Amino acid sequence: MFDFLEGYDLLGAFWATVQLTVYSAIGSLIWGTLLAGMRVGPVPLMRTFGTAYVNFVRNIPLTVVILFSSLGLNQTLGVELGGDGVVQIVNFRLAVLGLIVYTSAFVCEALRSGINTVPVGQAEAARALGLNFGQVLRLIVLPQAFRAAVNPLANVLIALTKNTTVAAVIGVAEASLLMKEMVENEAQLMLISAIFAFGFVCLTLPTGLLMGRLGKKVAVKR
Repeated sequence: MFDFLEGYDLLGAFWATVQLTVYSAIGSLIWGTLLAGMRVGPVPLMRTFGTAYVNFVRNIPLTVVILFSSLGLNQTLGVELGGDGVVQIVNFRLAVLGLIVYTSAFVCEALRSGINTVPVGQAEAARALGLNFGQVLRLIVLPQAFRAAVNPLANVLIALTKNTTVAAVIGVAEASLLMKEMVENEAQLMLISAIFAFGFVCLTLPTGLLMGRLGKKVAVKR
């Protein structure tokens, strides 16, 4: 039944999906945290930038962001992100950049929801002790915000895993691109779809379960 899988690098395709997810998740968490800090910061210009970025990016289809990273940055401006002209490497890195730009907006909102759970009195007490805004955010607010936002961040991570399929539009050799190739070459549509659906379930379901348990374990008791 599965003889048609010979000649296709199924594990390699899903490994590319995992790499896209991991690199994009790390970048999105860093940039999303900075955006969240901007959105709750005391500087009006930074608040405006953070708010405009989130509202703008969240309302753009991810496909447009990924295509712009390829057509706009690479083909028009010649940006290769250290890929040295190797098409697969360049496209992979551009896809990661596009996913970071898009996903960080949702990470920002998830973290902002966590920040809103921190009592205002704690920040006021920290300021009364002489801590500046950066110190209050880093030492008091963000540690509690991350603990409160584990479940929303888990949802963002699961969505990111599924969103990596959009990277196929610029030729990144991940799972959905291989699925498209297999559907075109093999007369096994239902079986191929079931295999790739099962593969993504294996990636996302454990993530949801682990993050759910982590969220309960680190939840702030109030």
